[in-house]
Amino acid sequence: MPHKTMTNSHGSKLELVHRFFSGTGPSYDFIVNFSTFGIDRLWKRRMVNLIPPHATRILDLACGTGISTLAIAKRFPLAQVVGVELRDEYLDIARKKVQELGLRRIEFVLSRAEDYRSPEPFDCVSASYLPKYADLKVLIPALHHMLKTDALLIMHDFTFPPKPYLVWIWRVYFKVLQWVGTPLFPDWREIFYGLPVLIEQTDWVPELRDELEANGFRDIRFEYLTLYGSAIMTARK
Repeated sequence: MPHKTMTNSHGSKLELVHRFFSGTGPSYDFIVNFSTFGIDRLWKRRMVNLIPPHATRILDLACGTGISTLAIAKRFPLAQVVGVELRDEYLDIARKKVQELGLRRIEFVLSRAEDYRSPEPFDCVSASYLPKYADLKVLIPALHHMLKTDALLIMHDFTFPPKPYLVWIWRVYFKVLQWVGTPLFPDWREIFYGLPVLIEQTDWVPELRDELEANGFRDIRFEYLTLYGSAIMTARK
C-alpha cells in the first residue's frame, strides 16, 4: 500500500481520526498494548505520576476507551476527572468500564478537544496521542483559559526518532506490524500504514512549544521516552 501524504489542515486531521479509528473501539485496548509491547502502560503511568498530588479537578483529553482516565481516577479517588473523546464508540466502552469498576466522580464528554469548554477550571490537563491530530492554535489558548494559575499541562505523543540507527529499527517495526497485524486485525489497516507516515511528517513538538510560549505558559519541559519512540511535554500556566 503506497504512503499517503498527510495534510496539516485541521479538517483533514479530523477526517483522518475518523478514518483511522472507525470500528476499532472493541479491539483498541488490546492493540495498543500489543503494538507497544505493553510500553503504553509505562508511558501512561509516567503521565499520571506527573499530575500534582493536590489536584482536585483533572481533564483527560482524547481519553479514548478510558485507559488513562481510569488510571487517573484510581490514583486520585477524591478528584473530579473529566474525560473528553471525539468518538462515541470509544466513550461507550469507557462508560462500561467505569460502571463495572464502580468508580465515582468521573464524567465523560463527547467532543473534539478543541471545542470542549468548562466553566470550572482544572488543576491539570493531560492528553495522550492528541498533539499530532490537534489544531494547537485553537487548543492551547482554550486550555490556558481552563487551567488554574500554576496548573499543569501534560501532552504526550509518538515521535520520529532523531537518531539514524533508531530510524532503521522504527521502520522495521512498522513493516512487521503491517505484515503481521493487517491480516489479523484488518480494521487497523489504516493505522498500521497511515500512522508511521503521520508520525514522520508531524511537527507537533516545535509547534506545541511555540503555542505554549505564545500563550504565556512557563516552565516548559520536554522528555523523550523509550528509545525516542514518544515524548512528553509539560508546562505551567
